Amino acid sequence: MIYIGWILHKNGIQQKIQYRIPKGKIAYSDLNTPGKTMFSKRYKITGKPDYIVNNNNRFIPVEIKSGYYTQPQKNHILQLATYCQLIEENYGTFTPYGILVYKNQDFKIPFNPSLRFELESVLSRMKKEIKSKNVSLNHNDPRKCRHCSMRVYCKDKLA
Repeated sequence: MIYIGWILHKNGIQQKIQYRIPKGKIAYSDLNTPGKTMFSKRYKITGKPDYIVNNNNRFIPVEIKSGYYTQPQKNHILQLATYCQLIEENYGTFTPYGILVYKNQDFKIPFNPSLRFELESVLSRMKKEIKSKNVSLNHNDPRKCRHCSMRVYCKDKLA
């Protein structure tokens, strides 16, 4: 583990400052070098958060985004919730929240019962759509289409 009090360097950039890493020890990182993919047996999902910080035996996922936002984006919240779920299963511990780091501000997102239920609902809906091979478009952004993991199933591609 790397103690956060130390300055982390990558190509001369001070990551602690750049990514506004919270207090604690880095238990996992996927930014400096590729991290190990986490797997959920319960939900059959995988993921790799940017960082996991161990703060008093609470493992907190930190997801760094390149955009400027005044409110956390729904897709980012669900991505962070997925990481909270993966941490709970892989570390065997309760994850109270995750952190979204945007260029202009950070958001602490509670992994509360409401978000847990929403994550389960979305995952269930996704599995049904994949199984039926009837995935529907839920945005109007061609850039998202080009990199979408559901592209192979989607009949409404924009790009």
